[in-house]
Amino acid sequence: MSGRKQEIIQNPMSLAEKEQSTNLNERPLPASLMFFLAVLIGVVGGLGSIAFKAIIGFFHNLFFYGEFNLNYDANIHTQPSPWGIGIVLVPVLGSLIVTWITRTVAPEARGHGVPEVLHAIYYGQGRIRPVVVIAKAIASSVTIGTGGSVGREGPIVQIGSAFGSIVGQLTRLPAHQRVVLISAGAAAGIAATFNAPIGGLAFAIELLLVSISARTVALVAIATVTATYISHFYSGLLPSFDVPSLAVFENHIIGFYTLLLCIPLGILLGFASSAFIRFIYYMEDWFDHHFRNDYVRHMCGMFAVGVMLYLFLRYSGQYYIGGVGYATVMDTLRRTLSDPAFLALLFLAKLLATGLTLGSGGSGGVFSPSLFLGATLGAAFGNFFALIIPEAGIDPVVFVVAGMAGMVSGSTGAVLTAITMLFEQTRDYSAMLPIITTVALAYVVRISQTPESIYTLKLVRRGARVPQGLQAAVSSARSARTIMTNDYQIVEISDLPEWQASHRPGQGPRHTVVAQDGEILGLAHDELQYLLRDEDPKAVIDTNFFLVTARTPWPTLIRGMRAKNTEKALVTHNQGSTRVEDLLGVITPREIAHSSGAGAELMD
Repeated sequence: MSGRKQEIIQNPMSLAEKEQSTNLNERPLPASLMFFLAVLIGVVGGLGSIAFKAIIGFFHNLFFYGEFNLNYDANIHTQPSPWGIGIVLVPVLGSLIVTWITRTVAPEARGHGVPEVLHAIYYGQGRIRPVVVIAKAIASSVTIGTGGSVGREGPIVQIGSAFGSIVGQLTRLPAHQRVVLISAGAAAGIAATFNAPIGGLAFAIELLLVSISARTVALVAIATVTATYISHFYSGLLPSFDVPSLAVFENHIIGFYTLLLCIPLGILLGFASSAFIRFIYYMEDWFDHHFRNDYVRHMCGMFAVGVMLYLFLRYSGQYYIGGVGYATVMDTLRRTLSDPAFLALLFLAKLLATGLTLGSGGSGGVFSPSLFLGATLGAAFGNFFALIIPEAGIDPVVFVVAGMAGMVSGSTGAVLTAITMLFEQTRDYSAMLPIITTVALAYVVRISQTPESIYTLKLVRRGARVPQGLQAAVSSARSARTIMTNDYQIVEISDLPEWQASHRPGQGPRHTVVAQDGEILGLAHDELQYLLRDEDPKAVIDTNFFLVTARTPWPTLIRGMRAKNTEKALVTHNQGSTRVEDLLGVITPREIAHSSGAGAELMD
């Protein structure tokens, strides 16, 4: 017999499956220990959020004012820098540091972070390099602190996820538990950054968790609670955007007009979200095409941002579009900015500045720019209609809040997150109906124009797809009993030569189980037996199989088969029994494919 035939018989798994085989040293932890790790990750998420804000403040004060100071309130406009027109060089100096980090330390630190986390979850077995924590924190802090138009949430998601992955690797957890810790780290960072524990939980459920169950949700939830509680010591108990209460439906007729206007606003935000997604990646491609040197590329992009900052300061009195932009968002919520034309200008300028920052190689998130874009577009829309139909009693602030939620929903695809985050960030339930209406329409319109979100499009461009939205874990609900087949026959090893001589593939029972003295030896290679008729009868027996009971769930079955490097499982009445009388069924790739197909019929 040739060596190739011997390899096929003894090790029938594909090369891809061999490469993905589960590490035998990895062992799942019980729920109690996972709970402890989730709390630990929540603590680090809360402290990490505080430290991240302080680092941003350090770089911001150093580059804008030449001072060593950690204080920085993003909700208050940055005071004019003493450098005057020299402010245009501040983002350029930051670009040198960021480019050095992304070129020499961690390329993953470039961009907005969440796509890298998704890639690690779906294509990297939940493994993120530890160096990403430091590299992303510094690179994003420099980008934001020197005026780059990006947000804090992408970096804190990547930082929290990296820590969760590190904990999972140090404790040698299997991939499915590492993913839960990654999601807990990301959710903790979001919750602490925005003082929004429910929003952080929703973010993890919609975008990161592969398996959604009471257990995984509970672990993520305790991480968000812990992180938010710790962040209160730094940021207090107030919401991210503390604004006067709205009274949308005190007059039901006025409330109806507002709700009616949310329909065109939602449609407008859907197109704006699509434009935002496409523009970010268009700028990436444009810089890739025109610049070969990473340093020159990023310096040119940030020089343009610096010029925009100076021009806004010179002609409007504020930088407006730099950094996370929350001060401008506060202006729209407090009705300080009400000119529709200027608000539209801010929308376009922020869109351009964000494209320049991320497209040229900056590091930072897209959630905060989405809030800015939604706030300015919603404010322009609301103030415009308040001017032309004053008798309708329209409150533009309602459209600001709805605009922020709609833009987040449209660009990220996280509908539930957008609704819960905006409620937690304003603590005002009055605008909930306009928010939900706007969010739903913005999302539907965006996917009709651009099917992929701003997070998933980056991966699709690399040839890697990830699921979008929630799907029931139909496969996970199945057990070995629902997957197995009882279409098998038992052949004694002494009768194997006769079976070899008479058997034809595709005829008779689907599987042949070989036994000796009432003990199962293995399964016959039905498809190969005709090649081995002149060999020892035992050569046709595959003795590598995985034993399960009828109640063994799908995930345990698949992980066990991969750990044993086999494609075959035998279902028995008693755990570990190889007695013929205990045999209930057989599972091979054919049964698994059939079960998966049946489950897929239930999914969209």
